[in-house]
Amino acid sequence: MLYNYIVISILGWMVFFHPFYISVTDINYNEKSASLEVAQKIFWDDFEDVLSEQEGNRVDFLNPENPQKLEKLVEKYLIDKNHILVNGDTAQLSYIGYEIEEDAAWFYMEAKKVSRPHTVMVKNDILIHYFPDQRNMVNFYVDKSPKTLILYKDHESGTLAFE
Repeated sequence: MLYNYIVISILGWMVFFHPFYISVTDINYNEKSASLEVAQKIFWDDFEDVLSEQEGNRVDFLNPENPQKLEKLVEKYLIDKNHILVNGDTAQLSYIGYEIEEDAAWFYMEAKKVSRPHTVMVKNDILIHYFPDQRNMVNFYVDKSPKTLILYKDHESGTLAFE
């Protein structure tokens, strides 16, 4: 837990020293609804660069020319770049939306009908093909006890075990 606070504190200061390529993903298992709640924080300017290259046109999060088209681009990219297996079963992620927060944006997804996690495999390769130094920190919470993965180029996935 202390490790997470230290990393989050460092991330807060890194905003002033950008470019530093990092994302933070919080995945919470909600036992009442048998679902995964996913919140992913990404520097929106980096994400704009990636989506602009992919689309062939400039993408603008702050003043989107076509907000519905932007939502579809974001949804496709995030669903393609995030994969979660819980106890060997694929968690089907659904995109919910996003909100801008200064230099970064929070993106929200969920997966329903998920059994209580005992083993979890997470693949998160967002932005890695565009920024080779990209680091994707994934915090997975079961009963408020987080376990953390740091994913990066040539190590885009990892496995966690819960009791």
